[in-house]
Amino acid sequence: MFGQKQLVQPGPKLADSALVDPLASLEAVIAAATQSTEAPRPALSSSPAPAATDGNEMLVRSELFKTIRAAVFASMNASAVVGKGREQMKPGVDKLVGEIAERERLNITVTERGQIVGELLNDMFGLGPIEPLLADETITDVLVNGPDQVYVERHGRLELTLYKFRDNAHVVNVAQRIAAGVGRRVDESSPMVDARLADGSRVNVVLPPLAIHGATISIRKFSKRNITLHRMAQQGNMSAQMANVLKLASTCRLNIIVSGGTGSGKTTLLNALSHFIDTGERTITIEDAAELQLVQPHVVSLETRPENAEGLGGVAQRDLVRNALRMRPDRIILGETRGPEAFDVLQAMNTGHDGSMTTIHANTPRDGITRLESMVMMANGNLPLLSIRRQIASAVHMIVQIERMRDGMRRVTRVTELVGMEGDVIITQDLFTFRYDATAYSEEVKGVFEVGAMRPAFIARAAYYGLEDALLDAMKS
Repeated sequence: MFGQKQLVQPGPKLADSALVDPLASLEAVIAAATQSTEAPRPALSSSPAPAATDGNEMLVRSELFKTIRAAVFASMNASAVVGKGREQMKPGVDKLVGEIAERERLNITVTERGQIVGELLNDMFGLGPIEPLLADETITDVLVNGPDQVYVERHGRLELTLYKFRDNAHVVNVAQRIAAGVGRRVDESSPMVDARLADGSRVNVVLPPLAIHGATISIRKFSKRNITLHRMAQQGNMSAQMANVLKLASTCRLNIIVSGGTGSGKTTLLNALSHFIDTGERTITIEDAAELQLVQPHVVSLETRPENAEGLGGVAQRDLVRNALRMRPDRIILGETRGPEAFDVLQAMNTGHDGSMTTIHANTPRDGITRLESMVMMANGNLPLLSIRRQIASAVHMIVQIERMRDGMRRVTRVTELVGMEGDVIITQDLFTFRYDATAYSEEVKGVFEVGAMRPAFIARAAYYGLEDALLDAMKS
């Protein structure tokens, strides 16, 4: 490819064609185009490149692509493109690429032309070369480490892809486009940002000089499939009994904390638990970057705001939790508790907002309790530890521990109840545990989900909701 000769039929001139990247300033793109056209014309027949399906490095970094891209962007008419989408622009871009190839006597095949048009449209309306990765349903994370490294996580395993950016400026441009889409900024003065894509995928960006080897973009993709507890049980993330008990726990309005490490699936599990919130309840969600996708009709989503360039205007999670208490919520769902807002979350759980949920970073339920204690102390260091523990024991009913194991599978390893206090120690009991089979070592983790011998402590609460028999049936081993 790029070495085969093909005659491209000429079309009418499109000097006034309406082609523009609606997400970037016209001046910046024209400047980039002018700079590109200063480069010498490429000798196109001497260096064939592989197809874009095998990666896009040879395409986006070839002189052929630079020449066509510069000419396309130099022909833009910004005012005629406002409000148009990718599919509306595709015929015009395709025609213009054909005209440029004819005018500049560039030998390109129909396949190459389609690849070039696709890359140009990705630059205009998508996220550049990683757009095909975002469309791949098997990929859960896209990790850009500068222009030369793009990793993905597929089935729990990291893989290096063949996709690359043109240069570091290209990565920065994509990062700034993402941030601008949610009203945030990222540049040298503010080199880190949390944002989200239109589909709900979570994005973190770090720019140089903090990122030494080039701008980094970390995308946690939002699953387009509706992940439910039933589906998680089918996939082996938990047992069917676990799924039934967690369904009843959410229905009975238990205050639940989902605990786990980074990338263990805490938010996915929180989404699945939220499916059992009654449609008549008013739910308020609070997150740094809105990811939760609740299916109920009465949901108010709040999102934090970082400080501006002058260090003003920031709104933290704690501020939103306090304000949410004045919004007549039935339940408050906090995307992640990581700081002083833990004190306000416990206060909310203790003051009539039963059924509230949040996530926390911890390796075991007991570690999660210890982390809660530490975070409450960050908000109010004068509180005695015994008072904090009593508040936790009163507010939190259940901790669900989830873990990403070495085979890439996310599994719920414990469902733990907080049943009260003895002296100054919080007493817990495990309703379910995942027991790893050490005698069957292989790439796939083997084990069984075991049912605890104790009756659930929330049996009385289940009886209040008419679900006592259903809970006892679910706990039968």
